[in-house]
Amino acid sequence: MLDLHRISTEEFKKTEKIPVAVVLDDVRSEMNVGSVFRTADAFVIKHVALCGITGKPPSHEIHKTALGAEDSVEWSYHKTAVEAVEQLREQGFTVCSIEQVHGSVSLEQFPIEKGKKYALVFGNEVKGVSQAVVDASDHCIEIPQLGTKHSLNIACSAAIVMWHFFTALKGQSSIKR
Repeated sequence: MLDLHRISTEEFKKTEKIPVAVVLDDVRSEMNVGSVFRTADAFVIKHVALCGITGKPPSHEIHKTALGAEDSVEWSYHKTAVEAVEQLREQGFTVCSIEQVHGSVSLEQFPIEKGKKYALVFGNEVKGVSQAVVDASDHCIEIPQLGTKHSLNIACSAAIVMWHFFTALKGQSSIKR
């Protein structure tokens, strides 16, 4: 850890975060949940909301891919993603479902505004983001894809979108990494 210049879990918890929360709407694979935690740690995401059937720590499967990031990243559990989205909206977050729907905006064309807080919702591996959450969202964003498949694994989608928001928002803070 010292050679890699990594901070401890305690130092991470004190580190300034980018104003982004991730919401997992009924994600069934705990390996995907662990991967999201690990990516959230890498990009200093403020919070992860686990909803519905989404697994939650402590879990051997989550830990296997999170490698301890489930201990560093702040998280909460909600009975439904709609409940999580409503709470985040009350806290001033703009809700963005990552989903291919009529009227969705391509990720590279979505205007990320400095000074705003964003909640990024990722859905179930088969069904995607629930319709109720899509309907409750301020925006729907999709990742452009040019191949024969029109979906990505949720862990891949989350990593791409978190990286995109991280690069756009890190400059507004004292985050140096």
